[in-house]
Amino acid sequence: MYIYDQYDQKLVDERVEQYRDQTQRYLDGKISEEEFLPLRLQNGLYVQRLAPMLRVAVPYGLMSSTQVRKMAEISRKFDKGYVHFTTRQNIQLNWPLLKDVPDILAELASVQMHAIQTSGNCIRNTTTDQFAGVAADEIEDPRPWCEIIRQWSTIHPEFAFLPRKFKIAVCGSEEDRAAFLLHDIGIQLVKNDAGETGFHVFVGGGLGRTPVIASSIKPFLPKQHLLTYLDAVLRVYNRYGNRNNKYKARIKILVKAWTPDVFAERVEAEWAQILARDVDGVAQLTSGEVERVKTFFPLPDYQSVDEAAMDAALQAQASDNVAFSRWLERNVRNQKQPGYAAVTLSLKPAGVAPGDVTDRQLESIAGLADQFSNGELRTTHNQNIVIADVIKSQLFDFWQMAKADGLATPTIGTINDMICCPGGDYCSLANAKSIPVAEAIQRKFEDLDYVYDLGDLELNISGCMNACGHHHIGHIGILGVDKKGEEWYQIQLGGSANKNAALAKVLGPSLSRNDVVEGIEKLLDVYVENRLEGEAFLATYQRIGADKFKERVYAKDA
Repeated sequence: MYIYDQYDQKLVDERVEQYRDQTQRYLDGKISEEEFLPLRLQNGLYVQRLAPMLRVAVPYGLMSSTQVRKMAEISRKFDKGYVHFTTRQNIQLNWPLLKDVPDILAELASVQMHAIQTSGNCIRNTTTDQFAGVAADEIEDPRPWCEIIRQWSTIHPEFAFLPRKFKIAVCGSEEDRAAFLLHDIGIQLVKNDAGETGFHVFVGGGLGRTPVIASSIKPFLPKQHLLTYLDAVLRVYNRYGNRNNKYKARIKILVKAWTPDVFAERVEAEWAQILARDVDGVAQLTSGEVERVKTFFPLPDYQSVDEAAMDAALQAQASDNVAFSRWLERNVRNQKQPGYAAVTLSLKPAGVAPGDVTDRQLESIAGLADQFSNGELRTTHNQNIVIADVIKSQLFDFWQMAKADGLATPTIGTINDMICCPGGDYCSLANAKSIPVAEAIQRKFEDLDYVYDLGDLELNISGCMNACGHHHIGHIGILGVDKKGEEWYQIQLGGSANKNAALAKVLGPSLSRNDVVEGIEKLLDVYVENRLEGEAFLATYQRIGADKFKERVYAKDA
């Protein structure tokens, strides 16, 4: 993973001291609330329903065991002994005191972490595939490109005050595990007819009040032009984005208003001017610089193993232990490196807010990464943790240790592996609570035989239209809405975040909280009754349409 040099460390340290002074001046009444707002947002601090919330950056989801242990320490010392993993691969502290935030930032800086640009109208954390570097369908490891984008975008003076927040995702594989089509800029590594690797650039995706799937504007961008082209896109948006209405300020609104073709033309014109001024090519990425960044992401020294023998031994262990067999099936993924696997640690046991992890569990995760891998781990936009490069012969021992700490729930990819925002329990923007609904669904569908029979099923819950729970792209989406001060829940069906991205459609009138779980149960009954052999929920919905689902859910109103 990327290691700070002296300039990186100095930048982060000086930023901490700058914010310490700003915070003290605010507490002393020398800075108004209005003046302090952009300062705290630039350092990741929100004011939630009950307390401040600090969002810590995890660049492209990659952390070291040292950093994880530091988060455990910070959560004990400055918070309530737990953290929350977000859909942007970041970490949130939900209960810090405002006066303590500079000290927290100083602690983070000691392990090369920060909270810069995790909020505010700037370029946010660039995200990618949690299996980057080990996925069998990977065209190229996207992490070096994410790091290049991170260095370019951090405290970029031209893009510090954009019309609205801005999100970039990079996908390096055939399958989309980064949801890049739902980002302001989505970048997919591709090969052209000559076999050269470059970027397919998509612009104008996003969720929230106006969900939009991104449009292709550059089918093939040569690697050396990545940053010059991103400059062009951001300059067009910065100049023409709507600054008068925050609900119309995202780049997706501009692209839709202009049409993708016109937007692409404007970007091409801006890009041509950038290249014309760059007569010496200093703004272009050199092969030497790209290779330098790639050196920060070396692959481990993999052992030469007899993978067939390992697989046979695993199957023998699985045949003697049903729980281990279930975990292997759902939480373990073969790597492209023979004899190695990537393990997903579930952060969603029943009764726990999805994505919440205690300080003790953080330390256990760090220990697993040290003992069974290379001291690194990855956060996911599904609010879980991945530890890659685990040799298969050690999977049983890994599972036993993870299970002892509540990190081996064998439900990855099932209805109980839901995405869920903090909702009304924490967020001041939420219309309804999300966490109690998630827990009720998990409790209802706790029979693993039934859950496995349902197969792959993505259920996402948001407490408001801001869509932090990605309800628009769940196979089943649940959106909290307010009706005269009461919490109701709208059901949506048919969303998808893969390479065939789709936005879910509203099924019908919203349901009361007491009726939500029963409504989900009826949806699943329709699926089971109508599916073809081996057909997943989304495929069944796409084949039969919404009517049968709608009729069953609202039958009592007929």
